[in-house]
Amino acid sequence: MEKIKVLVVDDESRMRKLVSDFLTRDGYEVIEAGDGEEAVEIFFQNKDIAVILLDVMMPKMNGWQVLKTIREYSQVPVIMLTAKGEEQDELHGFDLGVDEYISKPFSPKILVARVGAVLKRSNQIKSSKLECGGIVIDKAAHQVTIDGKEIELSFKEFELLTYFMENRGLALSREKILNNVWNYDYFGDARTIDTHVKKLRSKMGEKGEYIHTIWGMGYKFEVE
Repeated sequence: MEKIKVLVVDDESRMRKLVSDFLTRDGYEVIEAGDGEEAVEIFFQNKDIAVILLDVMMPKMNGWQVLKTIREYSQVPVIMLTAKGEEQDELHGFDLGVDEYISKPFSPKILVARVGAVLKRSNQIKSSKLECGGIVIDKAAHQVTIDGKEIELSFKEFELLTYFMENRGLALSREKILNNVWNYDYFGDARTIDTHVKKLRSKMGEKGEYIHTIWGMGYKFEVE
């Protein structure tokens, strides 16, 4: 599984190291930049950067200039780091498209938690719709259409199909499905899943064939 990339931009090497150490310990891959120009260059060379931690006061290009440049091309989440705690700076940041705003000095643990929260929010926005093989799941509207026609699913059938599509191509054990769709506190058995899969396949018509049975293990959602 690929690590989530975080770009840390600060002209103070000690600050970069502190933040990088905490993020790396939490499983993130960290790329560092020591000034604004370097940050912009690195960002456009790495299309898979998931979030940017951006200092305001820097040489060559300050944080506001970096943010403005990046926002012309990308909506990547940006957390601004600044020694200034003035309200006008904070408002200026939000006007330019800042997702979070943290004043120095800050707790590195809190910063890591903010990174996680920002990523979670951005992923929820990005993944509100799932599309595959003519099936469209609109999570926000709790709606499923197949080849443009809406189908009625129960709450658990909807969650089951969503879980299958989010993990398409992967073999999923019945235990894993129970844990993720019915939650860890559910003391059910495999028949619960099998019954729901049978109903789900029926409602999906021909597309029900995308849910493959892996005998003795579980299921795999795959569009051939």
